[in-house]
Amino acid sequence: MKQFIEQQMAQRATAWEAAKKILDVATAEKRDLTAEETQTYEKISKELEDRQATIEKLRADEARELRLDAATREMADQVRPVADAPRSVRTDAEVIRSMAKGELRSYSFEKRDLVKTATGAPVPTSFYDQVIMLARHVGPMLQTSTILNTASGENLQIPSLAQYSTAAIVGEGTAISESDPIFNSFITLGAYKYSFLVQLSTELIEDSGVDILSFLADQVGNELGFRVNAALTTGTGTNQPNGIVTASSVGVTGGTAVSGAFTADNLISLVYSVNTAGRRLAGSGFQMNSSSIAKMRSLKDTAGNYVFSPALNADAQDLLLGYPVFENPAMADTALSAKSVLFGHLPSFFVRQVGGIKLDRSDDFAFNAGLVTFRATMRVDGNLPQTSHVKHFIGNAA
Repeated sequence: MKQFIEQQMAQRATAWEAAKKILDVATAEKRDLTAEETQTYEKISKELEDRQATIEKLRADEARELRLDAATREMADQVRPVADAPRSVRTDAEVIRSMAKGELRSYSFEKRDLVKTATGAPVPTSFYDQVIMLARHVGPMLQTSTILNTASGENLQIPSLAQYSTAAIVGEGTAISESDPIFNSFITLGAYKYSFLVQLSTELIEDSGVDILSFLADQVGNELGFRVNAALTTGTGTNQPNGIVTASSVGVTGGTAVSGAFTADNLISLVYSVNTAGRRLAGSGFQMNSSSIAKMRSLKDTAGNYVFSPALNADAQDLLLGYPVFENPAMADTALSAKSVLFGHLPSFFVRQVGGIKLDRSDDFAFNAGLVTFRATMRVDGNLPQTSHVKHFIGNAA
C-alpha cells in the first residue's frame, strides 16, 4: 500500500513539473496563458487535487486495514480455548457492542496508550483515536496545536509572556540585578460542549457483520472534526473558542485593486513578520484553504523560483517557502478584508479538551421509527497566548 502511495506522490510531482513548464513559457514570453494553455493548466491542477484526494483515501484505507487486522486478532482470542486466552481489559469494540445491544447507556472514551497483548501484537486502535484521526483529516487544528487533556472542566489559566528577563554584563564582585519576566493577563480556557445525534436502525445493529465501532467513529469523527476545527480556526471567543485566526495578529496587508489576493512577496513578508524565535521553532508552518493553495502554486519569488514544493513521499507535507502548508477548510477565501493565510508557530495555539468523547444511547428518542439514537459529546476550548507567534495575511479593504 505504501509503495503505491509513493507512486501517486511521484506522479503528482511529475504533474506539477508539467504545470510549471506552462507557466515558465508564458513568463519567458511576457504574456498571459493562451486559452489552450489555460485549459491544460487547469486540467493539471485538477489532477493534482485528484491525486491528493486519492493519496488521502489510500492512507485512510491503510489505517482501516490495520484496524481490521487488529480486530481479526481480537476475534482469534475470543475463539481460542479459555485456558490459552490472554487476560485483557474490555475493548472499545466490546463497549460499543454493549451499547448497541442496550446493555450500556453511556460511556466516556478517553485517549489510551497502546499496550501489548500476550502475542506481542498491539490492541485495536481505540474509538477515541479513530475519531481523532478522522477529525484531523477534516481539519488540521487538532493536529498542529498543543493539546491539553484535563479530567474535569474547571477554568484553566494559561500565562502569556510579554517580555523575557533581561541579562546584563556584571563586573567582578558586583551585585546582580533582578530581572523578572513580564506577563500579560492570563488567558482562561473553559470547556465548550459540542454535541450531535447519530441514529442507527435496529436492523443495522442486529446485523453482526456490521462494524458498528468503525461506523460510529466515521460519523463522530467527521462531524466533530468539522465543527471543532471551524471553531478553533475562526471562533470569536464569545461563547465559543477564540480561534487561531481571530487571536493572531496582522502580519501583512495585501495591495489595492487585487480583490484581496496575495503575492509571493506578501507570503515572504508574512514569514518574516513573525519574530525569529517563533519562526524557527519546530512546528512552524502555513494554513490556508484549498482555493488559496491553488492560487499560491503559480507564484514565484523575485529569483524566479516557485514558492510551492510538492511533497515527494507519503509521510511529508507540501512545502511553501520551505515551511509545511496545511489545508484548513475553515480558512477564508482570498477577498477584501479576508484573513486568508496564516503563518507562524502553530503549536503556540493551545487546545484544551476535557476528558475524551462521551457517547450516550437512547431507545426512546426515535422509538416509532425503529431507530436507536447515539449522542456524541466533546468539550473543548482554544486560544493563542503568544499572539506574536502567529500572524495572518489580510486582503486590503479597498
